[in-house]
Amino acid sequence: MSDLDAIVIGAGQSGPPLAVRLAQAGQRVALIEKSQLGGTCVNNGCIPTKTLVASARAAWVARNASQWGVRIEGAVSVDMRAVKARKDAIVAESRSSLQDWLGGTPGLQLVRGEARFTSPHSVQVDGRELRAARFFIDCGGRPVVPQLPGLSEVPYLTNVTMMDLEVVPEHLIIVGGSYVGLEFAQMYRRFGSQVTVLERSTRLVSREDDEVCEGITELLRADGIDVRLSAQVESVHKDGANVSVQLAGGAAIRGTHLLLAIGRVPNTDNLNLEAAGVKVDEQGYIPVDSQLRSSSAPHVWALGDVNRRGAFTHTSYNDFEIVAANLLDGEPRKVEDRIPIYAVFIDPPLGRVGASERELRTRGRPYLRGVRPMTRVGRARERGETRGFIKLLADPESKLFLGATIFGVEGDEAIHCIADLMYARAPYTVLSHAVHTHPTVSELLPTVAGSLELVR
Repeated sequence: MSDLDAIVIGAGQSGPPLAVRLAQAGQRVALIEKSQLGGTCVNNGCIPTKTLVASARAAWVARNASQWGVRIEGAVSVDMRAVKARKDAIVAESRSSLQDWLGGTPGLQLVRGEARFTSPHSVQVDGRELRAARFFIDCGGRPVVPQLPGLSEVPYLTNVTMMDLEVVPEHLIIVGGSYVGLEFAQMYRRFGSQVTVLERSTRLVSREDDEVCEGITELLRADGIDVRLSAQVESVHKDGANVSVQLAGGAAIRGTHLLLAIGRVPNTDNLNLEAAGVKVDEQGYIPVDSQLRSSSAPHVWALGDVNRRGAFTHTSYNDFEIVAANLLDGEPRKVEDRIPIYAVFIDPPLGRVGASERELRTRGRPYLRGVRPMTRVGRARERGETRGFIKLLADPESKLFLGATIFGVEGDEAIHCIADLMYARAPYTVLSHAVHTHPTVSELLPTVAGSLELVR
């Protein structure tokens, strides 16, 4: 039996830095991880998928090089084993770096195995009991696997098992038309697969504004992806070596590989949280207060995917910052201070911060709006990639930005210009008077800020 000051369960994006900070503060800390260090981001999320996206873009650029005046003789092919090997090497480097960091921190012990609470202040890991005054849960989430008739008889893929593919599927069927599914759709289309996306809603990425939904749909269809909306999957079946997906209405889609990308659930079901006095909601998330402390057990904090306060690597890391600031730095930070921001790494990417125009309309209050198509952005024209637009939204009274969308070349980077002003609570006039480097996407943000018009 070990008596510790703190136990961190899960080595995702918030767990390791928090464990290190606590140990550096002189606390006795255990970090428990049942699988690979780094969580989803390092192992089957951000790092590996964006590595694959880079390889897919290289293939696309090579095939389309003539539009930039570059001639490539012969056919362009993709060596998927080499693509995977490159991805694996980058992932391994990230894991190794994390292992060295944790292993070199005095006062911190890394415990391998699955944790289960046995009392409010104790967990068991492979027969070993650990006790602590405080617990920090960062155990992440996993892909949703629906209860579809026939699915148990059909080989299927998730974002996790996609990382093991060493072949380019002849025909990849993707169930789910949201962010993860669309990144894989464009990626594997560029690798050379025939791709079909089945989305049960009437729109892709349905939480976004209409222009974004329509623009992404047009982009993927222009890439040769078969996007089917209002496509309700009723069952799946083996069809020889292939898989057949039966849709409501009688249509059937036949392919070689099936990817399920319909959402994620938190990994809280095997923790025996009841023994710790921790309550979860009906989806398994742990309700928390503004400082990420469990609403039902004050000695337990929940960070990352399990608290329903953000499902991104950057929000998980910010959870660590909030907890560390309150516990160790005397800084009263809270999760409500965080401004929503994210990107979708299709090509061109989508960058989003703050409120969407759809959200502002539901509030029923006037707002300022400025839009500029990427066809009028020099950097996009020079690149020959002019899909998308810039949209800025602001409050007519305070003149503060309410949100922004940049769907187009380098939108995932340029969006931070708006985010920083929102955190600074600076009026949009600050941006409209700014001078940015030419030729960039960001240089047009002052122009758009100067063109805001009232929408009632």
